[in-house]
Amino acid sequence: MILPTIRASIGRADALHLVELLADGDRELAVSARDRLEAEGVDVLLDDPRVANALLTGRGVKTPPSVVFYVLVRQVMLEHGVDDRAAADYVASVLVRFGQARRAFRLSDDDPTEYHYVTEIVERLDRGGERERFMARVHLGDFALWLTGLFPGFLDARVRRRGAPPVSYFEQWGSTGYRLAAESPEAERVGIEQVLRAISQRFGDVRVALNRLSDRHFWPGSGGDPIARLLREVGGR
Repeated sequence: MILPTIRASIGRADALHLVELLADGDRELAVSARDRLEAEGVDVLLDDPRVANALLTGRGVKTPPSVVFYVLVRQVMLEHGVDDRAAADYVASVLVRFGQARRAFRLSDDDPTEYHYVTEIVERLDRGGERERFMARVHLGDFALWLTGLFPGFLDARVRRRGAPPVSYFEQWGSTGYRLAAESPEAERVGIEQVLRAISQRFGDVRVALNRLSDRHFWPGSGGDPIARLLREVGGR
């Protein structure tokens, strides 16, 4: 089970390190950032675009990778009008976990079965007990968001070469997966009902935000035709 725990994992030392990175030796800026931290909490730093830049370009960065992912995801989601910290936390948590040990293809850490296609996950939606169905529905949303958010070029190429389904197909299934998962009692039990529902409702916007993140930081210079990128943003057809 992937839970949005990145923000909660940030300790006092991590927050003060963000102040240090932001100030970059400027004492006045350091005092100002420290005052903001004390008055408003760490979120005020995590939302500051200058902190995102400092994490990418600063010297001696000691911030955990998960926090860096959160800051980058939060920034691109804000740019696309999705102002929901819990949703950004969840999305960043998915990206971090999906980057480890083929987790992107498994419903959970202890499930050895791999699913490489959305259709395979869809077949699992109504099988098993309540928890098994819940896990399959969450994974459908996670997998579709990961695939369409970070690898839209791969999907576009499959559409051109093989007549495969467009990005909008995966968006629909991803949104449906999160919506069905949010309706499960399991979602309320683990405290992610509202997060799943929020991402379901804004799935397309979150996907486009991740496209921007992918173009900027994961595959820079490989964004391809700007017209094709625009088409992805308006519907992925």
